[in-house]
Amino acid sequence: MADKNARRTQHDLAVDGPGQIRNVVLVGPSQSGKTSLVEALLVEGQAITRAGSVADGTTVSDFDEAERLHQRSVSLAVAPVVHAGVKINLLDTPGYADFVGEVRAGLRAADCALFVLAANEVVDDATTELWRECSEVGMPRVVVVTKVDHARADVDAAVASAQQAFGDRVVPAFVFEGGALTPLLTGADARRSALIEGVIEESEDEALLDRYLGGEELPEEVLLVDLEKAVAHASFFPVVPVSAQTGVGCAELLDLMVRAFPSPLEHPSPEAFTPAGAPAGGLECDPDAPLVAEVVKTTSDPYVGRVSLVRVFSGTLDADRPVHVSGHFTSFFGEGTGHQDHDEDERLGTLAHPFGAAQVPASRVVAGDIAAVGRLSRAETGDTLSAVDQPRVLKPWTMPEPLLPVAIEAVTKSDEDKLSQALTRLSAEEPSLRVEIHPETHQVLLWVMGESQADLALERLRDRYGVAVEQREVLVPLRETFAGRGQGHGRHVKQSGGHGQFAICDIEVEPLPEGTGFEFVDKVVGGAVPRNFIPSVEKGVRAQMEQGVRLGYPVVDLRVTLTGGKAHSVDSSDMAFQSAGALALREAARTAPVTMVEPYDEVDVIVPDDHIGTVMSDLSSRRGRLLGSDRAGDGRTSVRAYVPHLELVRYAVDLRAMTHGAGTFTRSFAHYEPMPEDLASRVSPRADG
Repeated sequence: MADKNARRTQHDLAVDGPGQIRNVVLVGPSQSGKTSLVEALLVEGQAITRAGSVADGTTVSDFDEAERLHQRSVSLAVAPVVHAGVKINLLDTPGYADFVGEVRAGLRAADCALFVLAANEVVDDATTELWRECSEVGMPRVVVVTKVDHARADVDAAVASAQQAFGDRVVPAFVFEGGALTPLLTGADARRSALIEGVIEESEDEALLDRYLGGEELPEEVLLVDLEKAVAHASFFPVVPVSAQTGVGCAELLDLMVRAFPSPLEHPSPEAFTPAGAPAGGLECDPDAPLVAEVVKTTSDPYVGRVSLVRVFSGTLDADRPVHVSGHFTSFFGEGTGHQDHDEDERLGTLAHPFGAAQVPASRVVAGDIAAVGRLSRAETGDTLSAVDQPRVLKPWTMPEPLLPVAIEAVTKSDEDKLSQALTRLSAEEPSLRVEIHPETHQVLLWVMGESQADLALERLRDRYGVAVEQREVLVPLRETFAGRGQGHGRHVKQSGGHGQFAICDIEVEPLPEGTGFEFVDKVVGGAVPRNFIPSVEKGVRAQMEQGVRLGYPVVDLRVTLTGGKAHSVDSSDMAFQSAGALALREAARTAPVTMVEPYDEVDVIVPDDHIGTVMSDLSSRRGRLLGSDRAGDGRTSVRAYVPHLELVRYAVDLRAMTHGAGTFTRSFAHYEPMPEDLASRVSPRADG
């Protein structure tokens, strides 16, 4: 089906310039009907047939088996439709919160947005937050109410919910009654006045208000022009009811996108820099300008290899052309992104217009358009493609920090051998997924947005890369510390023919304040321990501190004082005194109390004001200490607290549930604190301790 439709629309998909393009991203909650709306718009534009679009149970937005397995979109998909001589790239995004990275990629590639809401639902907090993000960058928006044929559909209630969530600039532009759509500008509906007044308020023609107040019947074409200008300026947001089932409203929506949404010529481009980091000035959305494009999504196929979805901001992509590939996540965002900086030249592989799961071959793709590029082996999501003789780097879009850790372990030795390469390819595809080998626990951690993304990552490891892994409990890097003074006697004396081993040392231990570290004090008198072996004792103590003295966790915040010992003129050695120092510390742990200490993070939780009480109570239940709260603007509050690392393992999931997807948080290591004895008593010995 897809290949047939691709061939049928191939002649429609090449454009001469950016003025003939509209890049429109569809966003909204899961199950709001975004993918069905895309299909209905494609049918209206005769890009596909209604029967053929779902003949085998797939949709034009399916990229892989995961779409069908999960019964919801999990990937950004692009489907073009030509209407009134303009190519509209429809970017369908997942509605589930775990895949917000795909939504951010869609927003980056688009110049305007359709907020898709179901007529049988109200606007949720997560969609309100997304509206706020679009508002901050001035992205033009139209609200589309779908599922108007649903048994519980209430278009008026859906509009009222949108106005409450998004503001009073959200105004119906059409009335849906009796299965038909009527434009309010030409009708006699009582709501017509609200629309006209909203258009006039945003009009650049100051005389329009006087004419209206004077009772003049304003020409429809004048009002329509001003409405379209207001939409393009992101100051007015019309509501369009649409039935994806019958196609009612699709033609009107396509008209509105062509006439009111800005072309790439009118939308600001991202900041551009040289690979050295110097500002490179603004980009020119001109096919004849130097090439600057960005990889907004990366997919891997076992048969065709890596495919990069690319938005061209300047210049023209030509098949088989050398390009410079730059990735500078670390330069812009610091360490810990999981994407190392890189610069290299590559030759473009196959070039195509993306059409859902299909691709329409292309020889060139101009500025403002979106392309699928094959065989770019080094390009990752967020990387910049530019001219070899004039390389540029675009500052990548800000991705949400993945805050749910999932520990995995290869099932077999064969899986272990393949795991590293598979994780590298997986993280190149998913910028909202980060891979970490924990330096202390040595666990392989996938940091993800939520459980659905984790499940999808494990499925792709298994099905796409042939690597079987199992989940493990996430280990927390605990510590041991002395809670009081003690003494230790280390005796390492062995004789086995020839030179023996002889070293004796006596130490005193005492705790230091949290975060102080380790101190070694030499109080040996009379040369009981020769000067050249004193560093050996310290080395042995330090080695034992790394291995722990109780359950195998590193010892911290300790002062060790060497008070005496004995040596042998022949049998003493560096290694012997290292062993004696380690033995002395272990014995000291039997004479002094040793406690477990755990890491605390400082968390900053931003939530809508009506969730503050719930969040604060929950943080307290996690043994957190509240530090304060501050206004975060737009009816939101920032709550700060110290919380044990152990209590934050699943916080990303729990916060989303308690705030209906509207809460976000950041975390950073703060310090260590003693663990309550009832919890410490249940800590298992470290496996490698």
